[in-house]
Amino acid sequence: MITALIAAGVVLVQPIQVSDIQDRPNDAGDGLLVYLQMPEVTDEILSVEIYRRSVQEPECNWQLVMVEMMPVWDPFLVDGYDPDYPVIPGVKYEYLPMTLTLSGDTLPGEVVVSPVVPRGEFINTDEVSVLAASVVFIFLIFYYFGKAQRGREMYLRPIAGIEAIDEAIGRATEMGKAILYVPGLSTISDVATIASLTILGRVARKVAEYGTDLRVPNCDPIVYTVATESVKQAYLEAGRPDAYSDESVYFITDSQFAYVASVNGMMMRERPATNFYLGMFWAESLLLAETGSLSGAIQIAGTDAVTQLPFFITTCDYTLIGEELYAASAYLGREPKQLGAVKGQDACKAIVMVLILLGILFSILQMITGNESFMFLKDMMVTGN
Repeated sequence: MITALIAAGVVLVQPIQVSDIQDRPNDAGDGLLVYLQMPEVTDEILSVEIYRRSVQEPECNWQLVMVEMMPVWDPFLVDGYDPDYPVIPGVKYEYLPMTLTLSGDTLPGEVVVSPVVPRGEFINTDEVSVLAASVVFIFLIFYYFGKAQRGREMYLRPIAGIEAIDEAIGRATEMGKAILYVPGLSTISDVATIASLTILGRVARKVAEYGTDLRVPNCDPIVYTVATESVKQAYLEAGRPDAYSDESVYFITDSQFAYVASVNGMMMRERPATNFYLGMFWAESLLLAETGSLSGAIQIAGTDAVTQLPFFITTCDYTLIGEELYAASAYLGREPKQLGAVKGQDACKAIVMVLILLGILFSILQMITGNESFMFLKDMMVTGN
């Protein structure tokens, strides 16, 4: 019948209806799934508007909560995205669809009362794999905490940049030259800056034991204050508080390239034997590292800024890549909690590597044998779901 009407030039437009309403799973009770029943003829339909109001308050006006342009590709719409008209948990709603045609007509559909009320779930079943991974991770961390506190010797994979710190400080001591330590150009709120200041304390303690000059230029006032106290405490722990000089840690400016110009000038004048660049860096990384390379210093850099790592790798002798910067304090201090955290992270990485390799293996087996039974195992290994 409809085909005949279309052939005769008569277009029959029926309004879009709401076929079903379900509670959206794995949420806090702030969403509903609204399923649409599409008519056979949709070429003359421009869009569909979904209106909503509370069943408990029928005197209230209808609220426009969703607008979907044609064609509607998904079988359902999700209500609850608009912060001005939120879905309230435990409230029952009714929905009115309005179909807008290309000719400008508005066709109302039937009012549908939701058979369910939105309710929140205690657990998101889509994130069960994340929960399991978190439990395993926390268990491994505390397990290695206990081993470290009991004095057990634990193997940590060697990191060349960390192992070279003592060598770099010794080189500066033998040459009778200063050590330059740049704690990055970020603020104290940056995690990389905090990690750098932790390493600074370890380096300053070793410098105090060797009696080497230390230079720590800063571009942030708060970082300067913390760095000063960290270096003072390191000299005190080394039993050399009298060897500390106020000229060791100083503030230059908070201007990025003015700071770099000052540090580069100091490197070319004083020719420090060892340069440390640890923290957060931006465009100034290559300027600093290239100048230090021209001055003939041994350079150790470390940052979690992915865009700056190539410059440090090409111009510095050793580079701490990403999380190696955070692990450096555990390697240097050998404190039980830090060692346990690093060892636990390494164990979790090993588990992930094994799962990825198993996923690749199952994928290869599925391709070779054509057996679809491997697909479940492959997806579980690769995605964790």
